[in-house]
Amino acid sequence: MRYIIGIDEVGRGALAGPVAVAAVAMPKNLGFKIKNLGKLRDSKKLTPLRRELWFEYFKNHPQITYSLARVYPRVIERKNISKAANTAALRALTRLCSKKRINPRKCLILLDGGLYVGNSGSVPNARTVIKGDERFATVKIASIIAKVSRDRFMKRLAKKYPRYGFEVHKGYGTKMHFRAIRKHGPSPAHRLTFLRFS
Repeated sequence: MRYIIGIDEVGRGALAGPVAVAAVAMPKNLGFKIKNLGKLRDSKKLTPLRRELWFEYFKNHPQITYSLARVYPRVIERKNISKAANTAALRALTRLCSKKRINPRKCLILLDGGLYVGNSGSVPNARTVIKGDERFATVKIASIIAKVSRDRFMKRLAKKYPRYGFEVHKGYGTKMHFRAIRKHGPSPAHRLTFLRFS
């Protein structure tokens, strides 16, 4: 298998904004020699600055290709969050394979736990791995790209809905965010079904 593909999502538990998925392809056994960036880790274990630096590195790496997909609140509410995340995962994988002209049947596809693409017949080489973002470089890279991309999107969304502080909490359920929702009510960017259970 020439390529390994890693897929991860971010935003599953947020109260507002999309769930975002990144699919990353890189050659098998590709190593990284990077000064001043430290060890490659899952996005949750990196500071925002480190994530940005890694993102720029991957964006400019000649042997790494990635694609992104987002699913927005109305679709999340119609499908439920798991189905929405899987929809985004399949969409990101399809875009990646089209961009790079990759045959997914000839790749090992690793998805972080909870994500699935198609069924075993349509994507036979796809494996969902618990804590994949801690074990495999491609999934770690996907987690960083998904996180940085979604955070940037939420900062843009904050300009459209400035009362909620999306640029700070990125749509997650912080005290600041709940106070803003109580004061102003939900915005069109909020997932109303999530607010009912929060």
